[in-house]
Amino acid sequence: MSQVAVLSRTLTRHVERDDEPRQLPLDFRLIARLLRTTEKWKSKRFRLLVAVLIRAIQLPALTWILTAVIRGPVAQNDPAGVCYGAVAFAALAISTQLVMHYRQRLALELGEAVVSDLRNQLFTHMQRMPMRWFHTNRIGRVISRMTSDMEDIRIGVQEVFYVTIVQFIQMGIAAAAMIWYDWSLFLIVLGLAPIIWLINRHFHHRLSDALRNMRESFSRVTATLVESVVGIRVTQGFVRQQENARVFRDLATDHSRYNTRVLKTQGTFLPLLEMNSQIFLAILLFVGGYRVLTPGHSIQIGDLVGFFFMANLFFSPISILGNQYNQAMTAMAGAERLYRLLDTEPEWTDRADAIDLSDVEGRVDFDKVSLEYESGRPVLRDITFSAKPGSVIALVGHTGSGKSSIINLVARFYLPTSGTVRLDGVDIRQVRGHSLHRHMGIVQQQNFLFSGTVAENIRFSRPEATDEELVTVLRKLDCEDLITSLPEGLQTRVGEGGASISAGQRQLICFARAMLANPAILILDEATSSIDSATEARLQTALERLLKGRTAFVVAHRLSTIRNATEVLVLDHGRIVERGSHDHLMNLGRVYAGLYESFVRQR
Repeated sequence: MSQVAVLSRTLTRHVERDDEPRQLPLDFRLIARLLRTTEKWKSKRFRLLVAVLIRAIQLPALTWILTAVIRGPVAQNDPAGVCYGAVAFAALAISTQLVMHYRQRLALELGEAVVSDLRNQLFTHMQRMPMRWFHTNRIGRVISRMTSDMEDIRIGVQEVFYVTIVQFIQMGIAAAAMIWYDWSLFLIVLGLAPIIWLINRHFHHRLSDALRNMRESFSRVTATLVESVVGIRVTQGFVRQQENARVFRDLATDHSRYNTRVLKTQGTFLPLLEMNSQIFLAILLFVGGYRVLTPGHSIQIGDLVGFFFMANLFFSPISILGNQYNQAMTAMAGAERLYRLLDTEPEWTDRADAIDLSDVEGRVDFDKVSLEYESGRPVLRDITFSAKPGSVIALVGHTGSGKSSIINLVARFYLPTSGTVRLDGVDIRQVRGHSLHRHMGIVQQQNFLFSGTVAENIRFSRPEATDEELVTVLRKLDCEDLITSLPEGLQTRVGEGGASISAGQRQLICFARAMLANPAILILDEATSSIDSATEARLQTALERLLKGRTAFVVAHRLSTIRNATEVLVLDHGRIVERGSHDHLMNLGRVYAGLYESFVRQR
């Protein structure tokens, strides 16, 4: 592994999958799949195809008119015929440009429609993925699918296929005309085919690999950029700017190297195609000129001129097709990566017979539950407990003991490796995810807010809620004054991630968001860690009232926040080592008592 890759992985803390399977450069199954994406726009696609066919015929027709005028009226000294020919040529040329405009407009509209649809599919698909997928995939890879890969597919849909049709039809008509003029000269043109095949065979693997390497390196650049921006506070706090800049510079240089390799390969491939065309034209000129000047040969100079016009029409698409081939491989690389993501099925989804929960009492049962994030490395072992409706279950233990893992199972962000988690006696595997989460409220330590206003963020859990209902929730939490003290009150914009307000205010907004949903089950995962002691005291009093009738799971290092819990579960290395009320566990004088005494000494 290169030093650049190691530095990148160290900075981003994710695993970069560089060992993804690779397909052939032009996979016709993938091409067919891309074409099927245009099924929704059959009418537009049909009109575009008609325009393409007309355009493909018009171009050789222009050359044929020009040749016919030279062979006829010009050779016969017929001024009137020349004028008629010029008028016909001009009329056809104008119609050709009109058809080209129509074709390009339809192609752009079709490409935009397909890309927009694919973006929506990809976003919807990602929303279905379980939490493990987001924990194991780099955000830069997802962004590159939405940006660069989509743009490559756009070019493939709106340009490559239709431009290629035009060029091939043009070459076919030109070939037929050359055979009509002089079939023996056309045999020389056929000699070009194996040479083009050999050139294409030599370059297509090199170009395909170079394009894929370039896209993968761009994903690494994007991932590092995103994470560096998100973590800028940590970067500046630890004076990491120069080191991060060096890592990014190495990644950018790596990407530039791959990009340069693509350009060099293309810069060799296309000139070779064009050079071969020119060489063959020179051979045709020599042989054709010799036959015209040599007595006994039947070819006339007018036929030779027509043959050369058609030969030029035959050879000119070769460099265009070479460029289209490059773009096709780029589109294939983007489509391959996009469809691999779209074809990645979630590890689990709602069962076909899953049910909706209407009235939830809030009883949660863990029955011999174990959980592994990675095979063979359990983070929870044989967890069994019951949370009765309206009870408060406190989860206590050192970092890594399994507290958040239990929360993940309650919220069904993960499914247990073994054992059963039940809600009101129903296995959560048999409950629809939307139905389950409608009855849950979650406040996490990482108080994430979306860009928008305070009101929009609180209303996120129940979009139809009125401003009066928002204020009522804030009053119940005894924090109305802390929010209304903001410059524009509920209409204050919080900035990206809530950057324009304090950490404590962000956490209070998260509390209000959870309580607005009126959940039967409330999960507080280090929910008061960002709040000062005075605000926490006010909030604790309010929470005591609000938690009545709700089943609550509380994770906290501040043991003072769980003193009144119905039951405290003390975890160690994924096992429950103690359970009971605060007073009971203090009287035991074991693990919990030691944790509490350590907390008291640190105050």
